Amino acid sequence: MAKKNELDPETAALIAWCTEVEKFLVAGGATLAQAQDHIEEQVEWFTDQFYDGLTPEEAAKAALND
Repeated sequence: MAKKNELDPETAALIAWCTEVEKFLVAGGATLAQAQDHIEEQVEWFTDQFYDGLTPEEAAKAALND
């Protein structure tokens, strides 16, 4: 049985992916706080992009173009 504090591999991969998206949002002009807030506010949309197979760069570009 997994420890309570351990993330399953899929969740860990999603978090790592979002961290990469964050970097591209910052490169596109957002502050780190703005990038983090946007990802948190739009978590369902970003999760969909992750499962649809978008790269972090593609997801950030789509988010910046909205």
